[in-house]
Amino acid sequence: MRILVTGGAGFIGSTLVDRLLADGHEVMAVDDLSGGDRENLARAAESPRFALHVLDIRDPALIGLAAEWKPEVVCHLAAQISVRKSVADPVHDARLNVEGTASVLTAAHHGGTRKVVFASSVAVYGRPPVIPVPGDAPTDPRSPYAASKLSAETYLTAFKALYGIDYTTLVLSNVYGPRQSPDGEAGVVAIFTDALLNGTPTVVYGDGGQTRDYIFIDDVVDGFARACEDRGNGRRFNLGTGVETTDRALHSLVAGAAGAPDEPGEAPARLGDLPAMAVDPAPAFEGLGWRPQTDLAAGLKTTVDWARARLARR
Repeated sequence: MRILVTGGAGFIGSTLVDRLLADGHEVMAVDDLSGGDRENLARAAESPRFALHVLDIRDPALIGLAAEWKPEVVCHLAAQISVRKSVADPVHDARLNVEGTASVLTAAHHGGTRKVVFASSVAVYGRPPVIPVPGDAPTDPRSPYAASKLSAETYLTAFKALYGIDYTTLVLSNVYGPRQSPDGEAGVVAIFTDALLNGTPTVVYGDGGQTRDYIFIDDVVDGFARACEDRGNGRRFNLGTGVETTDRALHSLVAGAAGAPDEPGEAPARLGDLPAMAVDPAPAFEGLGWRPQTDLAAGLKTTVDWARARLARR
């Protein structure tokens, strides 16, 4: 297949590009490199079946690009991903996540695309009354970022009704793994790993009891690869493990993998942080034929080993 990946130079996007190329597909990545990195695509660049276009997804040139290349599937990952930045500047967030999605879907229409696979976020569920959160849970966005992601989901249904473009929405829990930047607010594994390998202080907020559902990057891209096929059309699936891990327990696991002292500092709880989050991935078992394969300890070891090797090269 010909598959276009927006945000293709990012952490998740570039790993997906590598997976799709390994599966034998032709892949075009679109990324403005505001958050992505060409280095992430070094392996992909060696393939004659790969091309990178440095382009903002809102640029009208995307429509012409899609019309000429005619991707069968579009995996849409490009986004503004910071909740705090969305609160500080909701207009900018909407321009990237809502206008950007409308632009990508318009390009998909002009390119004759069969299906769009969209990366959504657990933020659309707000403060769910039940954990793990079922896939059919009501949405309750509590930030501009969550609202923009949910709005993008509704655009998928609109373009399906107008032009017959199929879609699958994948709601991602806390993704971690090689290539994740320690500079983002959601990359706590990368933040802990970077600090512990460099011998700099780490911090756990509140009492360390806040929980998240950590899913390894290879499992996430496996979900995307499966959704590119004719599976799960018109549905939303959670990609997670359903397992809650506390911040304090995560720090201990990363410290163990890094061979570093497990002695985080303490800081007050951050306003607006959810006390707990995990998602129920069971519908994806049947709908996509997908299951998470990587347990947290194994995934953290792989992540720390990658970060250590990268640090040694610098």
